[in-house]
Amino acid sequence: MNTPLVTLSKRFAITRELTFRDAGDGFIVIDILNAHCSASIALQGAHLMRWQPKAEQPVIWMSPVAKLAQAKSIRGGVPVCWPWFGAHATESSFPGHGFARTVLWDVVNTKKLEDGSTSISFRIADGVKEQWPYHAPVEMEMIIGKTLEMELTTKNQGSETITVGDALHTYFCVGDVRNIEIRGLDGCEYIDKVGKEKRTKQDGVITVDAEVDRIYLDQGQDVVIEDPDMQRRICIEKRNSHSTIVWNPWIDKCKKMGDFGADDGYLDMVCVESANADEDLVQLAPCQAHSLWVRYSVEKQ
Repeated sequence: MNTPLVTLSKRFAITRELTFRDAGDGFIVIDILNAHCSASIALQGAHLMRWQPKAEQPVIWMSPVAKLAQAKSIRGGVPVCWPWFGAHATESSFPGHGFARTVLWDVVNTKKLEDGSTSISFRIADGVKEQWPYHAPVEMEMIIGKTLEMELTTKNQGSETITVGDALHTYFCVGDVRNIEIRGLDGCEYIDKVGKEKRTKQDGVITVDAEVDRIYLDQGQDVVIEDPDMQRRICIEKRNSHSTIVWNPWIDKCKKMGDFGADDGYLDMVCVESANADEDLVQLAPCQAHSLWVRYSVEKQ
C-alpha cells in the first residue's frame, strides 16, 4: 500500500537530513542533505535523480526539462531497469526496461550512519502481476555520502526458476562527452546496436564522437570515466554485474527525444550502466537471491 506523504515524514524523515516533499500532483521526492553531500530521490522508481558531494560539481546528470509525472519515466538520474532490460523477450506491448522505474516503491528504512552518510531502503513487494506473475520481490538500498552505493536485490520466493535482467541506467555528468575516455573495458566483446559490426571487441579506451549504444558482455571489472574538462575521474565499482552498457544518443536522436533540453544536451552526459543484460541474464532458482551492487566515487585528476 502506498504511504501518504505525511505518514512517510512521520515514520522515515531524519531531522535536517532526510525530508519528503510533494514535487507537484502528488509526485513525492526525498531530499537528503548530510555532512558529505546532497541528493534527491523520486519515490516512483526508487529513482535517484541527483547526487552532489560537497565541494564537487554534480555527478549524476538530469535533463533540465525532465518531467516528474506519475507512471512516466524520468530522463536522467539512475533509472532502475527491472525485471528485464530493453524490450521484453516475448511481449512487445510491455514497457521497455521493465516496470520498476514507473511504479511507486515502499520505503522500508532510513538511517543516519556513524560516518555521516545516509541509508535508505525501498521495496516492491508485488510487481505488475500481468507482466511479472512471480513471487519475487525486489529491494533497493542506497548509502549516500562521500560515495554513492546502490544495491538492487531480487529474491525468488516462488517455486520455479525465474529469469531476471536488471540494470542501473546511470546518467553521469561530464564536461564534454567528446573529450572523455572510458577505461576498463579494453578487450571486452560487445554488441553494437548502431554500428555495422553487430558484435566486436573493444580496442583501447572508449571515446564518443557519434551515437553509442553498446552492451559489453561477460565482464565484471570496474570502469572509470576520465573527464579532463571537469578535471576529475568517476570511478564505478560493481559486483554481480556481468554487463556494462555505454550509451549516448548524439545529435539526431537527442533532437527526436525532445526531453534533453537544448539540441546539444547530449554533450553533457554519458550513460555507463552496470547490468545483467542480453546474454548475461540471471537465472534464480527458488529461495535464491541476486544482488547487483555499485559504488560511485569521484577523484580529482
